[in-house]
Amino acid sequence: MVLMNIQINGHSVNVGEALRHHTHDEVEKTVGKYFETAVSGDVTFSREGSYGFHVDIKVHARRGVVVRGSATGGDAYGALEGALERVAKQLRRYKRRLTDHHRLSPDEGILRAQQYVIRGDDGDAEQPESDAPTIVAEMDSEILTMSVGEAVMRMDLAQGPVVMFRNSVNRRLNVVYRREDGNIGWIDPAEEVREQNGTGNDRGAVRDQAT
Repeated sequence: MVLMNIQINGHSVNVGEALRHHTHDEVEKTVGKYFETAVSGDVTFSREGSYGFHVDIKVHARRGVVVRGSATGGDAYGALEGALERVAKQLRRYKRRLTDHHRLSPDEGILRAQQYVIRGDDGDAEQPESDAPTIVAEMDSEILTMSVGEAVMRMDLAQGPVVMFRNSVNRRLNVVYRREDGNIGWIDPAEEVREQNGTGNDRGAVRDQAT
């Protein structure tokens, strides 16, 4: 297994050669149990309080599959071990699905998209008269075709709040997201229903259900 382009960074932490080599080897070994080849990885060490360390791991295992894990510890090596344990736990949980997915083509029905970051409301600042949002960043993105279960798996692996995807069953754009009650919400736009009065107007609906 070869994991390309592992970026190891430190925020207010000096990452020496010994820690760097150890991190590279341990990330390769952990992810290599589930993926013969991964795309890239990022590991960030930072300070946690006065004496602790925090480690965040992000691995692009293959197209559309991102795995994340983070942990804190009294030393950098302990924090790294904790983060890797979380990555391994996620991968073990979805081992069968990841193996089945590896035999499938991930490129079917890819939609190119543009992802934007909009400046948030800072509360007291006076809002402009225009309703146009202030865009602070934009990046290319992809919307993949997959099942609802796979979308939930990818969101869980990436520890993200939401995933948009094309439903492989009905081919409609769907969204899964994390609800405040701990469940997973699934938004699936209903099929367009043509008015019976012959006007040609279409009516749509959205169902939002916990999974």
